[in-house]
Amino acid sequence: MPSFDLVSKIDIGELKNAVNIARKLILGRYDFKGSKVTIELVNKDSELEIKAEDESKIQAALDIFYGSMGKRNLGLKGLEAGEIEPTGNQMYKQLVKIQSGIDKDHGRTINKIIKDSKLKVTSQYMDEKVRLTSKKIDELQAAFKMLKEHKEIKIDLTMENMKS
Repeated sequence: MPSFDLVSKIDIGELKNAVNIARKLILGRYDFKGSKVTIELVNKDSELEIKAEDESKIQAALDIFYGSMGKRNLGLKGLEAGEIEPTGNQMYKQLVKIQSGIDKDHGRTINKIIKDSKLKVTSQYMDEKVRLTSKKIDELQAAFKMLKEHKEIKIDLTMENMKS
């Protein structure tokens, strides 16, 4: 019986590449000349930290980072930007959490959406992923497409471990 796992994760290698690209773009921009703007991954690559002299530069650096993520085909739904806070020495910082895995609330939401869709697909939440099974691969693909486009799901979903 065909099945696949729905997972929500960001490729860390591509994320590091996006951070490096954003750093290079910031160094080359005229409006950042002479400023102390840093972007780096912290807490075992589970958070992104942006530091700058004012809030507008943090927002501009975050926009540059989002653009470099888009060029690397990384989804932005897996990021949760925190508040901009002062850190002392006339500097500000912002932490951006990098979400990985599907939590129980999103798992329940996905299961409910699949049951309400009337597709002949069964879903099961297992350890930060959701397994979808069906008798037909076309039904699985239709369910995946429907979930990717659904407005209630606020995380990036990828298909993994396809078995036919």
